[in-house]
Amino acid sequence: MSTAADHPDYSPPVADWRRVRRGAVVAAVVGLLGCALGGWLDADQLFRSYLVAFLFCLGLALGSLALVMLQHLTGGAWGLVLRRLLEAAARTLPLLALLFVPLALGLPNVYAWARPGWADEYREAHGYAGFDKADYLSPDFFRLRALVYFAAWIAFAFVLTRMSRRQDRAADEGLPRRFRQVSGAGLVVYGATITFASVDWVMSLEPEWSSTIFGVLVGMGQVLGALAFAVAALVLLSGSAPLREAILPAHLRDLGNLLLAFVMLWAYMAFSQFLLIWSGNLTEEIPWYLRRGQGGWQYVALALALFQFALPFLLLLSLDVKRNRRPLAVVAVVALAMRFVDLTWMVSPSFHEGSMHVHWLDLATLLLIGGLWLAWFLWQLGQAPLLPVGDPFLGDVREGAHYE
Repeated sequence: MSTAADHPDYSPPVADWRRVRRGAVVAAVVGLLGCALGGWLDADQLFRSYLVAFLFCLGLALGSLALVMLQHLTGGAWGLVLRRLLEAAARTLPLLALLFVPLALGLPNVYAWARPGWADEYREAHGYAGFDKADYLSPDFFRLRALVYFAAWIAFAFVLTRMSRRQDRAADEGLPRRFRQVSGAGLVVYGATITFASVDWVMSLEPEWSSTIFGVLVGMGQVLGALAFAVAALVLLSGSAPLREAILPAHLRDLGNLLLAFVMLWAYMAFSQFLLIWSGNLTEEIPWYLRRGQGGWQYVALALALFQFALPFLLLLSLDVKRNRRPLAVVAVVALAMRFVDLTWMVSPSFHEGSMHVHWLDLATLLLIGGLWLAWFLWQLGQAPLLPVGDPFLGDVREGAHYE
């Protein structure tokens, strides 16, 4: 396997990263202590906060995997400068599969349908005709589906990153074609699995509610969050070799344009879902938005509209913002932070109807899962050169050229 040590000109600043990794581990330990105390005081709240933090970090990994596959299919200099960041994030999926285990064991603390008697009450209220929602939302079937999702995601992440490392070792004219084949199939699988996973893990928090666009909205949010994280990390790393010489204003402009595109796509999906449900005004659909439009949650929704769409949209229209590292990084960090706010807005009102509820365990679980995820991400990032040294188009990237 090719490592960063095999290509010293492309190696990361290991000493600096070790300090960041130690800080991430310390944050995780603090989060673990907080979660232990919170679990003793309020186990239900611990699992609910844990779900939001888990979904946030999972979105970074899955969105990165989707972006890697998109870049292999479309090409572009933007993908080459981001590829190792995205691959490292995608390779955190085994860790996230392990971190899913507490949720799989604590389903009754989070999901009403996992509690004894819910299935019988549902069938009594709605009748029973063959395989129904109560059968689909059974704990064992839920865990089996989660196993399938993680197996598929990890398999594609492993295959693509292994092929990328192989490309570092030796030129292979057939690899670009295989990259496209695997990525094409992977995007189809990602679209299907994230749709079902979003139904299982988020939509089923309120079993009576449904939205046909919800899976697309969640997937788009994951890609937006992953791109924002990768852009912020790239700007942070671009101050030192080897990225200092490789990152040009033209690359930043492309990344800014791509970030703008995903901000607009997320906003389009979110508004489309709202418009369809609000105009339909159906009793089984409209309560989802009513819970998130009162008791303080309406201000969170306004903040999402302003800081996850309006502000990034307006700033990213400026060429100066897109071509300069610091302003672009600020926009990316704001978009990334709002991804966590968005997930909180989706999940928390399902448990606290009538008023906004923010708990200190929201921070503790984020420190735990986020600290572990960041430490694992940095370790993966140090296992390979920061640029794909075997890619035939890398020379064009360093010269600022673009390709089809």
